[in-house]
Amino acid sequence: MADTAGATARMGNLDADDVISILLEQHRRVRELFTQIRSARAEERKQPFDELRALLAVHETAEELVLRPVASGDAWKQVADARNHEEKEANQVLADLERLDTESEAFLAKLETFESAVDEHARAEESEEFPRILESLDDDERHKLGKRVQAVERMAPTHPHPTAAGSTTAQALTGPFAAMVDRVRDTLSR
Repeated sequence: MADTAGATARMGNLDADDVISILLEQHRRVRELFTQIRSARAEERKQPFDELRALLAVHETAEELVLRPVASGDAWKQVADARNHEEKEANQVLADLERLDTESEAFLAKLETFESAVDEHARAEESEEFPRILESLDDDERHKLGKRVQAVERMAPTHPHPTAAGSTTAQALTGPFAAMVDRVRDTLSR
């Protein structure tokens, strides 16, 4: 692989519409939400958890449908496959968390383990995947991917769907229907 240190340094100088900038901002927000949930009183955890759940669901769907398909070469495809596998596992844990009472100790214990896995996953994307995108795609191509990520996120499911996670094909086939059901479910729960 070429100069990943140089690519990593460039990540701080991207404009807001670059796909990497969009995804890095979402990683920052995910980390912030974990902190909010952990520091909130038990009865105040649900709202930031709902936001975290929705953000992770749309973020991972967009990465699987937009980012991973641009992987080329065996080494990069192995990195993309590893991230998809992690997202499939995370989706199951997120679904488990969603079924727990956010005020419970069981929720906090599972959240702590989940946070560690999500952070490790994000660091892997930032160090192994994003530099490849920067090396392989020019500004215009990354802006187009940024627009696609944002479009997919507007139509993506807002709840975890473990049976579709980790598979670009399954996401493409089931995502629109799942998203419609999720958005109705979100509206009714408000």
